[in-house]
Amino acid sequence: MAEEKFCQENEVEETVEETVETTETEEVETSKEEIVEETTEETEEKPKKEGFFKKKKDKRDEQIEELNDRVVRQMAEFENFRKRSEKEKSMMFDMGAKNVIEKILPVVDNFERGFTTVEEADKDDAFVQGMQQVYKQLMKELEAIGVTPIEAVGQEFNPDFHNAVMQVESDEYESGIIAQEFMKGYMYKDSVVRHSMVGVVS
Repeated sequence: MAEEKFCQENEVEETVEETVETTETEEVETSKEEIVEETTEETEEKPKKEGFFKKKKDKRDEQIEELNDRVVRQMAEFENFRKRSEKEKSMMFDMGAKNVIEKILPVVDNFERGFTTVEEADKDDAFVQGMQQVYKQLMKELEAIGVTPIEAVGQEFNPDFHNAVMQVESDEYESGIIAQEFMKGYMYKDSVVRHSMVGVVS
């Protein structure tokens, strides 16, 4: 009886030990699985978080680039507008100057016609000398703003600068050369204000 009881106790102890070992093994395996799962979740979440922040950064960079592009375009548009405004302003100024010059030229013509009627004996007269000074001053100011007379006599006829009103005969000049000037022409900078009225050798 004593031996049977001892054997039963040993069997019970072995069964308990096996149960404890199995439980511990299962717990260890469960812990390992949980750790693997947690590590996997963290690894999966980390790229998501990193990707999330990266996307925000890219979006911010895109906004900065877009704003920079807008600023550059607006500056370019403003520069083009400024140049265009200056060009239009210059054109309007030149147009206004040409209109004023056209009105002054008849006065110059009258001065020159008046001087041709002055007799040789009266050239030293104070009045004549005064008119000549006024004429020279007027021509000097016109030249200062860019008004210059067009060369005519002895030059080849050019319809861009000359207006032929008649054909003349000449022993001095060849055909197509201007022999007479009836009204002096003038230029303002690079544009013609008034064409020269001339007679061309036939």
